[in-house]
Amino acid sequence: MIIYLHGFRSGPESWKARSLRERMAAHGLGDALWCGQLPVSAREAIALAEAQIARCDTPPTVVGSSLGGYYATHLAEKHGLRAVLVNPAVIAPLSLSAYLGTQTHMYTGEAFEFTPAHIAELQAIEAAAITQPERYWLLVETGDEVLDYRHAVTRYAGCRQSVLAGGDHSFTRWNDYLDPILQFAGLLPQ
Repeated sequence: MIIYLHGFRSGPESWKARSLRERMAAHGLGDALWCGQLPVSAREAIALAEAQIARCDTPPTVVGSSLGGYYATHLAEKHGLRAVLVNPAVIAPLSLSAYLGTQTHMYTGEAFEFTPAHIAELQAIEAAAITQPERYWLLVETGDEVLDYRHAVTRYAGCRQSVLAGGDHSFTRWNDYLDPILQFAGLLPQ
């Protein structure tokens, strides 16, 4: 099972979520993916993801993009899960402080307020350390215009890392990594 966690202002209709859904369906794994709309509240988003984890017969792999990578790290540390982190927001409370105020979901068009209380919720779930680096795979592109990829390279030192030149925050080579992600999750043979 894969639990896909999207980024800030994103959702299940992002091109990464759709591409993963389509690739898994093509492999007959359509029922092995959960990707729901995450609430703006980190506390609520984590509770929603943990409800999905509790429904799994075997430990899932969390795949998180941007802010979803921050969430995935918290969940991987708390529950001993494998995690794939795609251009993750490593210092989310700091980097998202610039977005305080009214924001708009990219795919639903819905407006929402991002408040200092939301920043505090992000601070409350920050993983203090990466305790088992072999459970992680970092995927970053150096051309990320939103987040400095070097923060992620430092944060996930000792973990499997794919640092790709160029690209952008969307992780332009996503489709090239779908089958390897499914292998990492134990859903396809190596």
